[in-house]
Amino acid sequence: MGATLALPFLECMGASAKAQPRPKRFCAIYFPYGVSLPKKGKGDSQWNWFPSGEGRDFKFNESLKSLEPLRAHVSVLAGLSHPHGRRIGGHDTADIFLTAAKLKGGQLKNSVSLDQILAEKLGEATRFRSLSLSVDGGVGEATRSSTLSFSRSGQPVPALHKPRMVFNRLFGVEEGPIDRQRQELHNSSSMLDLVLEHSKSVRRKLGNQDQGKFDEYLQSVRQIEQRVERSEQWLDVPKPEVDSAGLHLEADDQTPGELIKTMLDLMFLAIQTDSTRFLTYQMGNMNGATSVASKFPSLLGLGKNQHSLAHGWNKPGGAEALGKWDQFRVQQLTYLLERLKQSREGEGNLLDHTVVLYGSSNSTTHNNTNYPLVLAGGDKLGLKHGHFHKFGAQVPLSNLFVTLLNQLGVPAQSFVDSTGEMSEVVA
Repeated sequence: MGATLALPFLECMGASAKAQPRPKRFCAIYFPYGVSLPKKGKGDSQWNWFPSGEGRDFKFNESLKSLEPLRAHVSVLAGLSHPHGRRIGGHDTADIFLTAAKLKGGQLKNSVSLDQILAEKLGEATRFRSLSLSVDGGVGEATRSSTLSFSRSGQPVPALHKPRMVFNRLFGVEEGPIDRQRQELHNSSSMLDLVLEHSKSVRRKLGNQDQGKFDEYLQSVRQIEQRVERSEQWLDVPKPEVDSAGLHLEADDQTPGELIKTMLDLMFLAIQTDSTRFLTYQMGNMNGATSVASKFPSLLGLGKNQHSLAHGWNKPGGAEALGKWDQFRVQQLTYLLERLKQSREGEGNLLDHTVVLYGSSNSTTHNNTNYPLVLAGGDKLGLKHGHFHKFGAQVPLSNLFVTLLNQLGVPAQSFVDSTGEMSEVVA
């Protein structure tokens, strides 16, 4: 029975398998610096990221046009933002995209992200509770994090950024006999036990400020301990076998088109094989021109670096230049959504039970309101699509998070600064 946890739905499993509830999944994809927003009536208004019209009567402009075939499965959201992010620096908001936290004080302490709450409550059935990916990898630094995911204590969850590394984590064959692997994991667990035991006497000798820093370190050790324990539980369960043909596993930041597509392919495979149900992908962090992703537009022949495009959106020709970069990124989103929709699961498809949130924490660079957001999938989870919703500035993005938690099966009355649920996106 343990082995079947990692399998997608197969016809040979019969009617009893069809009757089983389908997995519920959440995926968040983030991009920095906002989008092209030229004013209506201007010659370049077709490059305004947001659609024209409202409600069901809306029309995609150039940036979102690739989503037209998926119109019945997507919602475009305007006007939302995190109140705690409205007055902080324009390059500081990526950290709180999924946390809604109020960053303050010398340590700029974050809080738990939406994906990690879901993984904590619903992630027990899969080999990996969650999967955090990004372009830059690792954790970055406070207010310039290279991950969207934050633990219960607000610590950043390191993101993977190399396709080969992600593939090996999900599907690679472990080296050595099972008994040796089990012994190595046991040794690691014993060593961590010693570290935690020794830490008790060390902590008593520290001042209050150092104790806080030391507790953060211990939290990281405990997270490693949990991963070791989880690895031991899954040691006897073979990893799924997938066909790596067509995957550009050696793609890097010099080949952005292949890199992004391959990471999305790996996300799809992780969902299809039920290796994990909660994923995040940061397409770029807020580190200005030094971010790995900043050079992607120029490498793709779309003009200047990403940071310069974002700052020049309101200059002559700037709306179209940034708009084409917006268009490219949405085409990648469309690619993932179409793969999920075309992959059968039971009597439906993978997209039916997968909620995808795509967006940025800026409308335009340094403007921390009116986030550009696309909500997709989850049709069989009670979500309602095919609308362009324009919300007032008084509606916090956290209202959507409360709604998603409830629709995904984690009862919640609030999320940080929420004021209620978002009934507009629920059937």
